[in-house]
Amino acid sequence: MSFNHNQHPGASEEIKALLAAALLLLAWGFALVSWARAQKLAPTTTPAIITPPPGNAAFLVGHAVGTQGYVCLPTSTGASWTVNASRPEATLFAGVAGHEVQIINHYLSPDSNPNELAPKPLPFGSATWQSSLDGSKVWGQTLNAIPAGSDPSCPNAGAIACLLLQSIGSQQGPAGGKIMTRTAFIQRLNTQGGSAPAAGCSVAADVGKQTLVPYTADYYFFGRTNKSLKTKTTRFEFH
Repeated sequence: MSFNHNQHPGASEEIKALLAAALLLLAWGFALVSWARAQKLAPTTTPAIITPPPGNAAFLVGHAVGTQGYVCLPTSTGASWTVNASRPEATLFAGVAGHEVQIINHYLSPDSNPNELAPKPLPFGSATWQSSLDGSKVWGQTLNAIPAGSDPSCPNAGAIACLLLQSIGSQQGPAGGKIMTRTAFIQRLNTQGGSAPAAGCSVAADVGKQTLVPYTADYYFFGRTNKSLKTKTTRFEFH
């Protein structure tokens, strides 16, 4: 069957528009990755308890905007808010060429490629960070924490804690991307908000209630240092 473009005068224009949009997205993606690799990430001073061990260097940082979930559960004296492990959700952004760009999604998912540090048995889901650029993932578990307001790297009293997490697995993106697979440790710093509400969960009648509390934070991703890491250490500046 032959196809006559003259019978569909708008088809070729639609195709041209789609091709132009695809080329623009591809060019933007290459520009973003190339720009990122040209940047350098200065180390952040943090307490030893949440500092990755020697031999690791930060290669990526993003500013997170999201929510922390809580569920009201019974206690011996009534009820209290407890972190809902299934509901951490955030989007990490970076300032690139004057624009705020989404670089990572943070959520809970099963660890489908655990490493030797992963707990056994695996939990039903683990904290996940997935690159918006190449689809690669890293799963993490908390090693240590400091309370908000206890250090300049975690200055906002009353916010959720600042953390050091360790990779318990990673996975390449659908096309073989590896941005997140180099992650060995993750820091959550400069937290603001996200703590359990002060009210709404105190008596048995409140049990079962759920809530989502907005929070922001900075996530730093660390990889083991070697010649390649030293020449490709990167930073996304955020504003």
